[in-house]
Amino acid sequence: MYSTHYMDLLMQNSPWNLIFFMAIPVILAETVAITELVLTVAKSQNNWIRYLNRCSSILGGVAFVVIIAYLIPTVVIPLAQAGEFRTWVDATAIFSYLAAGIPMILLACYNIKHLIAKFGEGRNSIRILLLAAFLVLSHIAMIFGMVDPGIAGYSPEKPAQAEMMEMHHHH
Repeated sequence: MYSTHYMDLLMQNSPWNLIFFMAIPVILAETVAITELVLTVAKSQNNWIRYLNRCSSILGGVAFVVIIAYLIPTVVIPLAQAGEFRTWVDATAIFSYLAAGIPMILLACYNIKHLIAKFGEGRNSIRILLLAAFLVLSHIAMIFGMVDPGIAGYSPEKPAQAEMMEMHHHH
């Protein structure tokens, strides 16, 4: 069984990568989702919940700005240049994770702007759509991140040195 680069990233530098790339963004996003449900469905007017919702979305957006700014030059570009994605499964996991950051960043911007100006009735719909987009994309990333890229045909090539040793052994 092989793993995706997404899963490799989470397992490296344990537990710090898991905390920074998974736990922090997911905890913040889940906090936004839960507080959004309370504010929207239960029609709560609780200012503490509204404040927690706003702060969590802003911090989640900031986290994803940092994550994307770090992962694109250090992981995505080198993998793409070297042609080392472990099939479409690996690429789907990585790109959907990065794409999930976009609605979270937009949600943060929306909430920062809301601190300055009030929005009309469409405000809840926009926030819910951005949150839904984040949840769908991040779950696609998690699902494909856990898939064995071997099922899509991935098989690591033997290092050139090992092939040479094998060839000399047979002679």
